[in-house]
Amino acid sequence: MTKTPSDPRLSATVLIIRDGEKMPEVLMVKRHYEIDFAAGALVFPGGKANDEDSDAAWDAFTDGDFGPVQQDARIAAVREAFEESGLLLARHANRRGPGGPLVGPDISEMLAPHRGPVDRREESFLGLMRQHDLVLALDSLIHFGHWITPEMMPKRFDTHFYLAPAPKDQIAAHDGRETTDAVWLGAQEALNMELAGEATIIFPTRMNLVKLARAISVADAAERFGAEDVVKVLPYAGKDESGQPCLFIPEEAGYGQTAELLSRVNV
Repeated sequence: MTKTPSDPRLSATVLIIRDGEKMPEVLMVKRHYEIDFAAGALVFPGGKANDEDSDAAWDAFTDGDFGPVQQDARIAAVREAFEESGLLLARHANRRGPGGPLVGPDISEMLAPHRGPVDRREESFLGLMRQHDLVLALDSLIHFGHWITPEMMPKRFDTHFYLAPAPKDQIAAHDGRETTDAVWLGAQEALNMELAGEATIIFPTRMNLVKLARAISVADAAERFGAEDVVKVLPYAGKDESGQPCLFIPEEAGYGQTAELLSRVNV
C-alpha cells in the first residue's frame, strides 16, 4: 500500500551575512539537542510560519509587496531571526521605505526580553511592531533558495531561504531554548567544519552554504543572487551509478551538485 505524502508546512530561514576580513560571514545557530528536528545541527535562523504571519494587518507594518506566500514566508523569516538570534530586520515607521536604515542596537536590545514570549505565542509579534511603531524590512531579504522536504519523510517543510545583510551594530545571541549557540562563520569555514566532523550540517543547509561560498562580499552576494532565479528543489530518492542510495536534486537549481549519498544527508 502506497502511503500518501504529508503536506509540507510553509517555513522560512534567513542567511544573515556581514563582511568578514576575507569573505562574507553568515550567522549560524546550533539547534538544541532535545529538539525534534535537526537536533544539534548548525543551521540558519528559521522555522515554521504561523497563522499570525499571514494576518492582513501586516500590510501596514511591512515594506515591500511580495504577494501572499512570499509575504508570509518573509514575515516568518524576520520573526524567526528575532526569536532565535535577537537580530531585528525592521525600520522605524517614520523612516520606512526600500533601502531605509534598519533599527539599531538600542531597539533590538530593548525588545530582546520579548523574544521568548513571541516564540511561545504569549505575545504577538505584530502587536510588538505596532506598539513600537516599527515596520518589517521585507524588501531587505533576497530570495535565495526554495527546498521542499522529500515525500518519504514523515515531517515535511516547504522552506524558502532568504539572504539579508546584517543590521549594523546589532548583536546576535542564541535564545537558549531552541538554539544553544550563535556564531558568525565563513561559508567555506562551516563546510570545512562539517567535513572534519566538528559540526553537523543537514543537506539543504550544506547546499546553500556551497552556493553562498561563491560570493566575495555582502555587496557581491546581493548583486549576484538578487539577479538569479530561484528553482524549487524537491529531492527524490534513488541510486547512483554504483548502486548507492542517494537523494537527487535538479541541476538547474544551480548548486553544482545533483546527488548526495543518503548517509551524508543528516536529516
